[in-house]
Amino acid sequence: MAMEGSNGGGAAAMDATLGGHLARRLVQVGVRDVFAVPGDFNLTLLDHLIAEPGLRLVGCCNELNAGYAADGYARAKGVGVCAVTFTVGGLSVLNAIAGAYSENLPVICIVGGPNSNDYGTNRILHHTIGLPDFSQELRCFQPVTCHQAVVNNLEDAHEQIDRAISTALRESKPVYISVSCNLPGLPHPTFVTQPVPYFLAPRSSNRMGLEAAVSATVAFLDKAVKPVMVAGPKIRVTAQDVSTMLRCEQKSIIFLINNGGYTIEVEIHDGPYNVIKNWNYTALVDAIHNGDGKCWTAKVTCEEELVDAIHTATDDKKDCLCFIEVVAHKDDTSKELLEWGSRVSAANSRPPNPQ
Repeated sequence: MAMEGSNGGGAAAMDATLGGHLARRLVQVGVRDVFAVPGDFNLTLLDHLIAEPGLRLVGCCNELNAGYAADGYARAKGVGVCAVTFTVGGLSVLNAIAGAYSENLPVICIVGGPNSNDYGTNRILHHTIGLPDFSQELRCFQPVTCHQAVVNNLEDAHEQIDRAISTALRESKPVYISVSCNLPGLPHPTFVTQPVPYFLAPRSSNRMGLEAAVSATVAFLDKAVKPVMVAGPKIRVTAQDVSTMLRCEQKSIIFLINNGGYTIEVEIHDGPYNVIKNWNYTALVDAIHNGDGKCWTAKVTCEEELVDAIHTATDDKKDCLCFIEVVAHKDDTSKELLEWGSRVSAANSRPPNPQ
């Protein structure tokens, strides 16, 4: 991905600080939204991200949601960013970063780290596991990121930040950047207000290949007598942050497929644990909405109702965030899934080999 300018648009209004440099670099690679959860180790850093005119800070309900939001943003925009606090936040966002790693998404995970003076002191800090070892978070991120940068001094901060961001773009994988909480507001000669831009070849889609793939998919579905949609790992179920979507005036259409439990697990090995307590999901969204913002909900139980709901969501309510709960029978499954469940059950129940 190519950089979009040499100064990020907001450099003149900011000092040449570490936080300002990081914010400008994010703007340069095409980031416009940073998904964040505050904590006392990252508050000053968040101040500098907010101060950059080219960035919008989107506060999320928890770190995992912030990570999944950055995941989705990377799919849509080419690179995503989340910002959390040390260890308690980092370990919470870890699962989303691992998912982004498995799907080759350039997500930049920024963590507000301990004060630079605390390294090597054997102090026990809050937000940790109670040991004078600040490397636990780093060790957890190493298997699920392609590059890690621990920025705890100003001398090489510029180089570390630049290398991490460029590696994320080049490798199309997540990276981890930890920034000591006392450094974002400090200036340094290397944080010039007009940093040297990156020169990275843009990674654009093959439009002809994409159009051919879409055409082939449509033709395949048109021939299908009974098509089945399989919700795979690219589905993210980012419920509390419906409130964030409303606050940011998103006009998405959310479908919740409700079959009352874990049908796929039933076909492998049935038991009472596969039945969940259902919520009144549309009422939950209405409660989150609470009369503030534009939101429309519907619960449908048959094909005709679903067609009507989709029509409403794309016409009369196209300016709203629309939430459609689709109620499906708990045993509504395909022959192929039944066969697959039987095979998995047989594979999982194989006895140990003789010693």
